[in-house]
Amino acid sequence: MSFITALGTAVPENSFSQTKIAEFMIEALRLDDTESRKLRALYRMTKINKRHSVVNDYGRSVEDFEFYPKSSDLEPFPTVSRRMELYKATALPLALRAIEQLKINTKPDILQGITHVITVSCTGMYAPGLDIELVKNLGLNTSVNRTAINFMGCYGAFNGLKMADTICKADINAKVLVVSVELCTIHFQKRTEEDFLLSNALFADGAAAVLVEGNLNENPNRCLSLKSFFCDLYFEGEQDMAWAVADFGFEMTLTSYIPKLVKNGIKSLTDRLLANAKVSPEAVSLYAMHPGGKAILEAIENALGISREDNRYSYRVLSEYGNMSSCTVLFVLGEVLKDMNVADVGRNILSCAFGPGLTLESMILEVV
Repeated sequence: MSFITALGTAVPENSFSQTKIAEFMIEALRLDDTESRKLRALYRMTKINKRHSVVNDYGRSVEDFEFYPKSSDLEPFPTVSRRMELYKATALPLALRAIEQLKINTKPDILQGITHVITVSCTGMYAPGLDIELVKNLGLNTSVNRTAINFMGCYGAFNGLKMADTICKADINAKVLVVSVELCTIHFQKRTEEDFLLSNALFADGAAAVLVEGNLNENPNRCLSLKSFFCDLYFEGEQDMAWAVADFGFEMTLTSYIPKLVKNGIKSLTDRLLANAKVSPEAVSLYAMHPGGKAILEAIENALGISREDNRYSYRVLSEYGNMSSCTVLFVLGEVLKDMNVADVGRNILSCAFGPGLTLESMILEVV
């Protein structure tokens, strides 16, 4: 078996209310009164309270901008190379903060004997990369095995966990550090098409670190066993969620049709997951759904017959952090763990995430 034995999360220090970000967008997009009212309504409907960003300009006046040009139209608009410079400068410090939180939640020497490092990100890349920087800054053995999972979108952490699970099942003494870092806000696109307005209203920055082990070694903390995974593709939504490198950042295609696609596909997905895991639907009592947006969480509830209360951890993360792409579901699992006590041992957790393809990922975890 394999177990999540420690988990830590972190967000940038810059925190902005959804209202403040809406005003930045109205100014940057030069919207008229009618369009401004519509955008403010869209931001209110997200049910996001605040978001965090490595870019501090979202809360500043034009004359105080540091990342964007000091011009009302933001021209010349930042290029991909400029955005990757910011990613390289800020991804590692944020990842290290998540790892520090992981250590605080367990014990200071928890990283001793790390055998594998897996990094997950779809918002930036460079080489030598984040994986090598983590080995250097954490003082890990230089022969540690390293893997980078890139550009998979919001379900990327599932692939990181699946790889860690495979490694630990092959070697009971393996200790795998999975680190997800997403800096979505560096890819703001100054366009008024619905896809871009929607993505600008949802995405944020964050990082999460997870330790996966094959041997609990009498770990005194509550852990999560990785019981089963199941993935499927829903090609009908292939054009409704996409992620591409453009001249001025990474461009997200995210249509309003996604919640309907999720609703149509998630019941079949979870049925097959549960069948493979030999777990009955009644045996699932906790949920850790990727909060891709309020409409997606509501679609999940309708399809699976669960309540908003069942989805409370996902709503909590959505409200306080927004959608941080791949690391978001790890934030949700972190919220679940905070509420756990001895009475919860043996309870099953159903977790799902969605991304380009349309890819539907799912897993069953058990509190141990």
